[in-house]
Amino acid sequence: MAMTTDVHLRDLRYFLTVAEELHFTRAAERLYVSQPALSKQVRALERQLGVELFRRDRHGVALTGAGEALLPYARQVVDDWAAGAAALDAVRAAGRSTLTVGMSTSPGRGGLLPAIRSRFTAAHPETTVRLRQVSWEDPTAGLADGDVDVAFVWLPLPDAERYAWTVVAEEARLVALPEAHPLAARAELDFADLADEPFLALPESTGPLRDYWLALDEHPGRTVRVGAEIAGTEETYEALVAGLGICLVAAGNAPLITLGGVVTRPVRGVSPSRFVLAWRKGDRSPLVRGYAAACAAVHPNPG
Repeated sequence: MAMTTDVHLRDLRYFLTVAEELHFTRAAERLYVSQPALSKQVRALERQLGVELFRRDRHGVALTGAGEALLPYARQVVDDWAAGAAALDAVRAAGRSTLTVGMSTSPGRGGLLPAIRSRFTAAHPETTVRLRQVSWEDPTAGLADGDVDVAFVWLPLPDAERYAWTVVAEEARLVALPEAHPLAARAELDFADLADEPFLALPESTGPLRDYWLALDEHPGRTVRVGAEIAGTEETYEALVAGLGICLVAAGNAPLITLGGVVTRPVRGVSPSRFVLAWRKGDRSPLVRGYAAACAAVHPNPG
């Protein structure tokens, strides 16, 4: 007689587990069911199939000929279903996935973020974009430790060979100083004018980025007096107002610190800064590529 009833996947999984353990109690533990429930379920499967799958005697449990015959097919069905479920999970995850974007400084820059977001969302409507503020202590804004998928950062990055990036803005580096500072009276400064000034420095942990904002690479052999360390915009503003030092700042960030009592001036002899969207090299995620493409397409005016 042909089998007319479909066997449940769960019953095949139970059968497989008993076949692997050849022990009902151990199989029940692995399946998180009680041993009597498992025995009952296996007996029901045997009745449904009209064969004995296991021989149970005082020596233990063994597969019958029918059990041996069913085993490879049961395994195939359970494995195929696991693969099918994983494929569905991947589709669901891609649909409602999240892209986490790290940043230390909000990239205001004339509505850059909304423009990138609307382009990206048009291509990936089901994706949630999550913005994460990261302290200046981490110059990779969360990329290094995997907390974020992409990040808005300043070059140079530490361990630069680990990352790829697309330039979002190239901006002059201005000098920020208290408005009462004697140099603030000039419309433009030479970098040499700043030689004796104390500078505000990023934390030591930022490595090459700290040197970059002190402009050490451009003026090798220069010794810098560090007036204070800064790890955020508010701290920078407070340190400037308190007269603890001066600092270089990208033109796009000038509005964040030129509140009462602080001014910025152009400086000759300092290369422009590069603000980029970076990601881990070799990241093949379509969302990372999509966000980078949206960034590249927005093309803000450099400077």
